[in-house]
Amino acid sequence: MRVALAVGGGIAAYKAAELARTLQEHDCAVQVIMTAAAQQFVQPLTFAALTGRKVITGLWADQSAGDQTLSSAVEHIRVAQDNEVLVVAPATADLLAKFANGLADDFVSTLYLAFTGAVVLAPAMNSNMWAHPATVSNVRRLRERGHVIVEPGEGLLACGTTGPGRLAEPEQIAAAVMALKLPQTARPLQDFEGETLVITAGPTREPLDPVRYISNRSSGKMGYALAEAALARGANVVLVSGPVALPPPEGARVIHVGTAREMRTAVMDNLEEATIIIKAAAVADYQVTTVPQQKMKKTATRMSLELDPTPDILAEVGQKKGDRLLIGFAAETQNLTDEARRKMKTKHCDIVVGNLVNQENTGFESDDNEVVLVLSTGEVIPLPRASKRIVAGQVLDHALRLRLALHAAGAS
Repeated sequence: MRVALAVGGGIAAYKAAELARTLQEHDCAVQVIMTAAAQQFVQPLTFAALTGRKVITGLWADQSAGDQTLSSAVEHIRVAQDNEVLVVAPATADLLAKFANGLADDFVSTLYLAFTGAVVLAPAMNSNMWAHPATVSNVRRLRERGHVIVEPGEGLLACGTTGPGRLAEPEQIAAAVMALKLPQTARPLQDFEGETLVITAGPTREPLDPVRYISNRSSGKMGYALAEAALARGANVVLVSGPVALPPPEGARVIHVGTAREMRTAVMDNLEEATIIIKAAAVADYQVTTVPQQKMKKTATRMSLELDPTPDILAEVGQKKGDRLLIGFAAETQNLTDEARRKMKTKHCDIVVGNLVNQENTGFESDDNEVVLVLSTGEVIPLPRASKRIVAGQVLDHALRLRLALHAAGAS
């Protein structure tokens, strides 16, 4: 589900950050919009870090710099078209009045008028403001339009009084969103339509003899999540998969491989058709120089193995990528950002996704991940812990943003 989350100006704005995370845990793609008043309580950077997406903060690109262009002024139409649900939390008395009476003087109110999908409003305000006849009338009018009102709770308010007006808990608001009956014909966001992604996933296995091999703990879950997210957004996907215990994503062309050499061949065979390459696989770094034809027998003496480096697929693709976007992964146990930067430069990547694999409940074999994105533009973007499916969507968001920026730079 694609959700536009509009954050109004009130002390309860901090709860909207929890709401954004909760919606993501329900596999929602969240675009945050903040009123000017909301930014006095919570910084946009908080929501950008949580969602991995740019936060919309006003109608104009940069009023402080005098850049009053129309690039942002018409963006409310795109946001209205791209999302299925508009959630407003906290919905202040001011926003409720604007919505009820059709006023439009900022991004949130103009977005509301342009929005044709479902609307969920979570009011929060002083008890007297909530009980005022004007607010009661506005809420009644909004209900009559079919909007869902998540009633405020009772308790101690920021103003020091006790009564109704507290923003409902994030789980309660998210439950109201997930209970919506959306049209089955709603077309998902297809912003990767026309793109062909070659994605590698899982480990490789380098044989020691006919029955043993060198490998690693990669489950392939991150690469498969990327493939599923790209397919859902309209991409053609070629998934080059090492040995994993995961069902193939429906719609992907899956190439099963075992060794690093086999993975290298599959990637290079499909490089020409690719527009984006994502190397999420944990490729073994070494292989046995000479693999015996028969099983090695155990003896009481120490045994040494002679190992050679496996093909460096990422580096080779980096040399041949042309104008394709190349995304690499760096699984580290220390110095994460520095190692991700080094890998980006030496392998000629556009983005490197770094994650610490020695953390509990993230990385290898887990369902969650916590990563940092290092971009060729110099940006370093931490993505907080979330399901690998959510992280996959955030990685794709930044890939598309970088691709558009590189195209714009090339055109100028």
